[in-house]
Amino acid sequence: MSLKNLSVRKKIPNIYKSRLLNQRVNKIFKKFEKSFKIDTNFIVAVSGGADSLALAFLTKVYALKKNLSPRYFIVDHKLRKESTYEAQKVKRVLKSLKIDTQVLTWKGKKPISNIQSLARSKRYELLFSKCKKLQISNLVLGHHLDDLIENFFLRMARGSGLKGLVSLGTNTQIENINLIRPLMKFEKKDLIFLSKFIFNFHVDDPSNHDTKFNRIKVRNLIKDFEDFGLDKKKFQLTIENLKESDQSLKFYIEKNKRENSILNYRKDELILKENFFENSHEVIFRSFSDLIHLIGKKPNFVRGKKIENILKKIKEHRLRKETLGGCVIKMVNHTVILTKEG
Repeated sequence: MSLKNLSVRKKIPNIYKSRLLNQRVNKIFKKFEKSFKIDTNFIVAVSGGADSLALAFLTKVYALKKNLSPRYFIVDHKLRKESTYEAQKVKRVLKSLKIDTQVLTWKGKKPISNIQSLARSKRYELLFSKCKKLQISNLVLGHHLDDLIENFFLRMARGSGLKGLVSLGTNTQIENINLIRPLMKFEKKDLIFLSKFIFNFHVDDPSNHDTKFNRIKVRNLIKDFEDFGLDKKKFQLTIENLKESDQSLKFYIEKNKRENSILNYRKDELILKENFFENSHEVIFRSFSDLIHLIGKKPNFVRGKKIENILKKIKEHRLRKETLGGCVIKMVNHTVILTKEG
């Protein structure tokens, strides 16, 4: 792709053209453009790390070409005393490339345990709120290939099933918001290069080196595996193959829900036929989890162990009446009935 073709729809400012003249930068952008394929406005989450700064540059050039108006947001968790200064620094750095950003601040009391998980939940909460307020359904995130591999090992350590192992997808949807991760086939080293070349800056969060966090332990473990010849591209292929298997499984999950459950609108209840429970365990488990989430209308899915306990009682015909995930679950003869709690 020539720079001339790059500016067909809208003239690309020289501040970007000059950087795209670099062969490696231009190659990374071509790869990004091929995978992104968004033709409506979107929101970009920027942390200040190398991956998110690279994402900010790539999405900005893409938006200029497509004549889109993306919005950029930085979340200041205020978990460290330097966080506000860093957020403002990132804002200034992006402004130097004509990328306007807004800082979203996590206000209120901060946790003393489970910090990374709660910070991630709060970050999504703030970003989802902006998506809904601005009526923009696409939220673009900077997860990359290294994150995909880390997520796999973290989930494996927790005993996750197939769905959990491949949960970090290129496109997922939560609360009617499309989570788009266009960097999933990019290695961290390319994103570091891009942030250094374009901005000569990125934030290095100290928590990324703190081994009290499981993610950092896993990250160090993966580095050890690399010393033994771990090929990230081949590992990615393995995960893609598992995703294909997961898609096949989803076919039978949807079939089970469609053929073996009846929604009684008059009584606002869901009836599960006896045949619902005559499938493989994984199909039953995920079908049941989906329907509890559907009827209970809770924001999060119920933990697997609690669902397993209910399924065991159903199998042994010991279930009478239980509440789980906003649902009342009862068994009448061989039929299981779900109604919304309250």
